[in-house]
Amino acid sequence: MVELIKNGVIYFDEDTLVELRGDNTTNVLKGKYKKNDLNDIDKEKLKKNTIAYRILKNHNTSGDIKKLKVRFDALTSHDITYVGIVQTARASGLKQFPIPYALTNCHNSLCAVGGTINEDDHVFGLSAAKKYGGIYVPAHLAVIHQYIRETMTDCGSMILGSDSHTRYGALGTMGVGEGGPELVKQILSKTYDINFPEVVGVYLEGKLKNGIGPQDVALAIIGAVFKNGFVKNKVLEFIGPGIKKLSMDFRNGIDVMTTETTCLSSIWKTDDKVKDYYKIHGRHEGYLELKPKKMAYYDNMIVVDLSKIESMIALPFHPSNVYTVKELNENTHDILNKVEEESVKQIDNPLVKLSLTNKIKNGKLKVDQGIVAGCAGGSYENIFEVANIVNEHSTGNSYFNMSVYPASQPIFYEMTRKGLTEKIMNAGITLKTAFCGPCFGAGDTPSNGAFSIRHTTRNFPSREGSKPIDGQISSVALMDARSIAATAINGGFLTPATEIDLDNTDIKYTFNKEIYNKRVYNGFGKPSNDEELKFGPNISEWPKMIGLTENLLLKTVSVINDPVTTTDELIPSGETSSYRSNPLKLAEFTLSRKDPKYVSKAKDVQLIEKERLNACLNNDKISNDLKEVFEKVKSSIEEFSDIDEIIKTTGFGSTIFAVKPGDGSAREQAASCQKVLGGWANIANEYATKRYRSNLINWGMLPFTIEKETKFNVGDYIFIPNIKEKVELGEEEIDAKLISENDIKSIKLFLKNISKEERKIILKGCLINYYNA
Repeated sequence: MVELIKNGVIYFDEDTLVELRGDNTTNVLKGKYKKNDLNDIDKEKLKKNTIAYRILKNHNTSGDIKKLKVRFDALTSHDITYVGIVQTARASGLKQFPIPYALTNCHNSLCAVGGTINEDDHVFGLSAAKKYGGIYVPAHLAVIHQYIRETMTDCGSMILGSDSHTRYGALGTMGVGEGGPELVKQILSKTYDINFPEVVGVYLEGKLKNGIGPQDVALAIIGAVFKNGFVKNKVLEFIGPGIKKLSMDFRNGIDVMTTETTCLSSIWKTDDKVKDYYKIHGRHEGYLELKPKKMAYYDNMIVVDLSKIESMIALPFHPSNVYTVKELNENTHDILNKVEEESVKQIDNPLVKLSLTNKIKNGKLKVDQGIVAGCAGGSYENIFEVANIVNEHSTGNSYFNMSVYPASQPIFYEMTRKGLTEKIMNAGITLKTAFCGPCFGAGDTPSNGAFSIRHTTRNFPSREGSKPIDGQISSVALMDARSIAATAINGGFLTPATEIDLDNTDIKYTFNKEIYNKRVYNGFGKPSNDEELKFGPNISEWPKMIGLTENLLLKTVSVINDPVTTTDELIPSGETSSYRSNPLKLAEFTLSRKDPKYVSKAKDVQLIEKERLNACLNNDKISNDLKEVFEKVKSSIEEFSDIDEIIKTTGFGSTIFAVKPGDGSAREQAASCQKVLGGWANIANEYATKRYRSNLINWGMLPFTIEKETKFNVGDYIFIPNIKEKVELGEEEIDAKLISENDIKSIKLFLKNISKEERKIILKGCLINYYNA
């Protein structure tokens, strides 16, 4: 299905690909070529022939293509990120939004938790759009990425979003998902600074089997590249003859899931189908033909034979835990037993135990719930296919239940106009409004012990909404909408859509723009400075954060040895999202699903640091507790003999160690909550994504890496002398002391590939302080 080419590849044209091996030999992957065509190959020159190169070059302001300083064409956020972004930008000097900025409402749109606080955020968002000249999309009107697809993409443009699934490559727009502070930089007319990324070609060929959907293709790719880091922080460029056989909804459905590969962004070759999409949505001027030039060089290549794609399923607890549905049905007990065994290590909670093998009934896997929703599942085409599959069938009146969430009101309108609503409701499926809840744990949470199949984006532990701390566990597998519908009409027994009869119906769509015209507030370019921001009682300013001290003493308050730690584990999604406008309240949930003792331990460290600061400011007497902490440093570092001197010059903060933190969501709160609780750093073998590492930096936290041989325990201290000076000088190798209960040893921490501006942000203590200075 999916072949990975680890060497560079020359793209001659749609029919010809040639691999350049490391031993200076070549391997023809597709087609034919003349040997003299590869004489005197200049890879750097041929890299300029990719689509990605041209778009990045057009948006770069640095003058140095290797050190990009990117200005985006538009921004987008939803209602669990935009309040914090606006608050941060206000504190940093915001006057008006310089580029179109869409504030959408699709996460806390149910207003079901915390009384008025969710709608208070929505009112704040509208007032901010009016005051600063933004675009406000009311709740239930559209999920964030569907609205952007329908109204704001343009071929050759770039959009930055505070949601990790900001992907519009199939529409010719490079989308990047980052934490809120990166949007703040754009709002303040600053830049997005990265080294020029490697570009990986994704060559699609062949024709799909009947019953295969976009999620099947996406999961096949994710399963091939996630665990080996094949595309981490790179740009995926989709090319090849297979593209023209895919509809736009199909392409968008693959594209949005590229986030789960850990790539930086994506871009696709455009064609007449893209042109028609823009025409249908009343934006024909947004179309531009994009394609690689002849002899384009790709750093790596992924070759996908669409004809070999099977119905796929990603079992708990990651989109990369991929099997074919056929394989699972043939080896159900063995595969589910393996997932159960792996879950014990991942969940690490004696209160809960995942049981999937008990879902096997008469040798078949029976599921409890089916969901089709969000930016991945809620497209018109997916729902059209679901409606045709379930037409004149019943999902039954027993334990299995199913819900469908159209991704926008225009899609819902067209469904009703074309009779799809009737087919779906007559089958016993519940239709709901545009909402991202099933993706992040705030809607259709299954019962304890239940197993849900979903065409959504993620299936991390407890992301569906269960609370392990309360003894709850349920789980999600990702599947395509077609196979979910096939399962629904088969009594909940897992069924691939390739095993049922499907009509090859030509799907036509009409876009009703009046729905948006009558409800969306579009104030771009028309800020109203006299407009008052409307604050609810839960909306709070960021607490004051101090700059980096001369020396640093860190206490390790959590150690996570899982191969990968998701942002969901660092700060849970779901009902906690209602508190995202209140940094102090939200911080109470930090690591609550992974390490419930983290918050209290971090607060203990923070109390001592507050006492240290107070003593330094007011020349107060140093308490015995404070002296006891710093005596550990004094006894381990010969050059410090005066404990008062150590206390005055050494900040005391908490840190966590995790093997590979930050997979998944772009939410900045995974870092900011640690900072609010007195965190000064993370220590990791590597970071799962650029966006999480950037979040740490933007909140003034040191993103240390360390060699795998160094081990940490909860309660260990790390003393880092002269850290401020080393950060100022740009040093990448930092000497430190690891002080454990029975041992003191020298270790090396690393701060690699951090720009001058990022170092200044760390020195000031956070992005707000940096801009205020």
